[in-house]
Amino acid sequence: MERQNDFQNDEIEIDLKDLLFEILIYWKWIVLATIITAGITFAVSKFVIIPQYESTSELYVLSKSTSITSLADIQTGSSLTNDYIVVVKGRPVLDQVIENLGINETYTSLGNKITLDNPSNSRVLKITVRDKDPQRAKVIADEIANVASAYIAAKMNQDPPTVIQNGYSDGGPVSPSIGKNTVIGALGGAFLAIAVIVISYLFNDTIIDADDVEKKLGMNVLGSLPLEESEDDGEKTKKELTKKSKKAGKRGRK
Repeated sequence: MERQNDFQNDEIEIDLKDLLFEILIYWKWIVLATIITAGITFAVSKFVIIPQYESTSELYVLSKSTSITSLADIQTGSSLTNDYIVVVKGRPVLDQVIENLGINETYTSLGNKITLDNPSNSRVLKITVRDKDPQRAKVIADEIANVASAYIAAKMNQDPPTVIQNGYSDGGPVSPSIGKNTVIGALGGAFLAIAVIVISYLFNDTIIDADDVEKKLGMNVLGSLPLEESEDDGEKTKKELTKKSKKAGKRGRK
């Protein structure tokens, strides 16, 4: 029971109304933090982060020599598509692409630039390459499609997938999203400023008036005495005494 009472006494009582009022007092700081972080994220997204471009080539899994006569044939095509996803990003294909193009990439770095997608209810395999150079992204995507098609025909005893679409190099950058990053930065700055205000409010144990005594110490104030001006400001009283002594000295000289 004693531990429970001690725990209850150590709990921080939060007055939501006072907390909201405290936040409103420092609204200028919140706005300033929002503007600063938004400006920083905008500048970083605009001038620091290198824009990235994407280009996509497409393979059709079933060649024209394959006739679809039953549901089993369709399911077979879907299964082949899943197999081709593994093959396209495999080391033999990517190493051959690096050798053919003579690009300064490793198997891992090139693999990180590639995204494969198989739209539902289709036998189309999309090969998307992301790079800082749009023309380079297109060349790599097209070469991966060609190498993968030849590799599948040679190693998997299947008809080679047909390249039904080559990549494009005339698209705009896909990243960074300057507007999105700026909004996220602004929200982050506002949240950080509010968090600092809330933490300062919770850990502020300064007692200013009788209400603070009741809230923070849990004690009832029986009465209070008004402070005289001299007691309230010792520095002011000191100055007044100095002035009085100077006046008294002048009168003595007269």
